[in-house]
Amino acid sequence: MSARSESPFSPRTVLGMVVVGAAAFLAFLWFVGAGMTGGNTNNGQATVGGKGLVGYAAMADYLERRGYAVSRVQSKANLKQPGLLVLTPPHFINGKDIAQLVERRRRVGPTMVILPKWSPVPINRSANPKARQGWIALGPPMAPAWNRFHDDIAIVIKPMRAGGKTARWTGGGTTGELPSAENVMSGKGDNVIPLVIGDQDARILAGYIGGDGGKTDALDAIAEADYEIEPGEDDGLYPLVFVFEPDLLNNYGFADQANAVLAERLVRASLDGAEKKVMFDLTLNGFARSQNLLTLAFTPPFLAATLALLLAAVVTGWRGFNRFGPPRLATRALAFGKRALVSNAAGLVRRTRRLYLVAPPYADAARDRLARALALPQRLDAEEVEAAIDRALAARAPQAEPFSRAAARLRAARRPLELLRAAQALHALERILKR
Repeated sequence: MSARSESPFSPRTVLGMVVVGAAAFLAFLWFVGAGMTGGNTNNGQATVGGKGLVGYAAMADYLERRGYAVSRVQSKANLKQPGLLVLTPPHFINGKDIAQLVERRRRVGPTMVILPKWSPVPINRSANPKARQGWIALGPPMAPAWNRFHDDIAIVIKPMRAGGKTARWTGGGTTGELPSAENVMSGKGDNVIPLVIGDQDARILAGYIGGDGGKTDALDAIAEADYEIEPGEDDGLYPLVFVFEPDLLNNYGFADQANAVLAERLVRASLDGAEKKVMFDLTLNGFARSQNLLTLAFTPPFLAATLALLLAAVVTGWRGFNRFGPPRLATRALAFGKRALVSNAAGLVRRTRRLYLVAPPYADAARDRLARALALPQRLDAEEVEAAIDRALAARAPQAEPFSRAAARLRAARRPLELLRAAQALHALERILKR
């Protein structure tokens, strides 16, 4: 028979399982911390994750390469951080939601709102194998319908031509071309101070809101304006910048290097010397999610529970690889041999609470043993055998209780104590006769 192993797994197997489990857990933490638990933001829409014509992935990548700390915000709690917030809301959204978000930001940091224009049409990748994820075709242009958010600004879409030449823009100390001259979107309002204008008719392609105290000297320099804060205006507000023509900053327009230069100058002027931090909002585009689980786990009051769990994991691992003594070998449920058989039968009788059932067999077994010990004839019946045992017992110990009476008392016993005493008396008589 081969010896039984102390453990079904070898130390190497256990160590491998622990290492693989730890690596999987760390990968999970990384995905959660990196914010990779939501949907794919490269869905062809006008978002920072979009790599199609109307997206702003190129702008975010360009600013990152220029040394800006760029983040893609999917939690509304993170919108309270300082820095420039870039909003790219879709066409059909409640303007009140945008207004509330912007209002909360006016004392935190500058805000840039890029309006949508094109209606993206997804490309059938099965019909166009060369198309990539997020690629779209440009549908008809359409002005956004954001009621209750700066309703005083009128949005206009119309061609911008000048003798068959391309549509050009000027602003931020530079000039460039628009990718499409047929559908140019501009804004018009009494409080809109132009930052970027069209060369042909000076329509406002980008501007910031004046008359409320939200301004920077850098924005004034780009606008070539000498705007002074009037009495009653709040000089503690940060600027609100509107980019009415999205082709200035989207992937479609970033095919021209001048647009990239303009984007950085607008961002730098909005920050005006503040920390080079730019946040692209994704909450208004349907990618909002609750607070990061990993960050929440290390934030009071959850930090205490996290530390307790980590300590428990360390203690469990240490205890698993440093046991106190060898493991105890498991025994058989049913042991071999007659002793085990008797023990199991006795246990069964004890569990059924029918101990009195063993009394008659025990008395009969004692009578049979004494009959063999005294060499009594086998033709005798039970009563004759017990009578012969009584005569033999009276000859050896006249004062002793007769065997037949002790056997009858054992057979009549019902309580455990009565059974024990009667069995002991019968066993004592058996020892007298066998000496």
